[in-house]
Amino acid sequence: MTVGVRGPSVPAMTSAAAQTADRMAAAFASIADGTGTAADVRASLAATRRPAKPVPVGSVGDGRIDGPEGMKTIPVRIYRPLGAPQGQLPIMVYFHGGGFVLCDLDSHDSCCRRLANGVGAVVVSVDYRLAPENPFPAAVDDAWAAVQWVSMNAVELGGDPNRLVVAGDSAGGNLAAVVAMMARDHGGPDIVFQLLIYPVLDQRRKSSATSEYSASGSALSGEHMRWFTEQYLGSDGDPSDVLASPILGDLTGLPPAHIVTGECDPLRAEDEQYAELLRAAGVPVTITNYDNMFHGFFNLSDHLPIARRASDDVCEILKGALRCN
Repeated sequence: MTVGVRGPSVPAMTSAAAQTADRMAAAFASIADGTGTAADVRASLAATRRPAKPVPVGSVGDGRIDGPEGMKTIPVRIYRPLGAPQGQLPIMVYFHGGGFVLCDLDSHDSCCRRLANGVGAVVVSVDYRLAPENPFPAAVDDAWAAVQWVSMNAVELGGDPNRLVVAGDSAGGNLAAVVAMMARDHGGPDIVFQLLIYPVLDQRRKSSATSEYSASGSALSGEHMRWFTEQYLGSDGDPSDVLASPILGDLTGLPPAHIVTGECDPLRAEDEQYAELLRAAGVPVTITNYDNMFHGFFNLSDHLPIARRASDDVCEILKGALRCN
């Protein structure tokens, strides 16, 4: 395992990063004071979202794919990279973050465009069902159905089924880690790499909710995390279920992984622990920690230079890994 520390050599967040973290904390204010519903928080977050800068890609289109057995279809957005070469491309299934409660295809559109272009891959972004309207395991069921569908339809999408990647940030990183475990246990699809961007890995919140970076007013506070867990698992949910907390699962035989963390992210400790557990299980893993960065920074490449750098770093790592497959 390699551990990298990237970022500006300054003692604290840049002004732009600090302002962005403050906006995120303000959007979650109703969680901290105990008055927020999922609808309230979604509206607050949407109101603080800054316009995305256009990132041209080769093509992009919305569609619907088969959902879990007996369920409705799942909305997806499919990206092809700019200047794509002839032949089959790597194919990535991407799960957006948002605590299993927030965000959608639009919130992570720029992120997926940059990944498609930077890796030279087909990217399928999945709009899985959100809690609390659809509590655990609905998101897992949708994520698993999406990975199976993409694998079966990879060639039709212009992708190479032998270079299938799962990826996601925060809650989406949780789903990527979980479906990698499910694919191993079911004997396929054959996932060759997992990209986990500050993933939520332990719903028990033992380290994250007590982190020095989880104080009230933080971009992701202890109050926020407990609220997200309650929304996702419901009153009777088990935070020790490995499909909710993959850090508790059997990690042997999983595909290689790269993990992105931020220095000021309360999830950093559990993400670093997961990297150590993967390594102990014989799984090749790298992890990069970005100086002074907070939870959610990766999806802000339009506004934060260090986020663009992190995106570029991830793309180079993925291209290197996929050349070996």
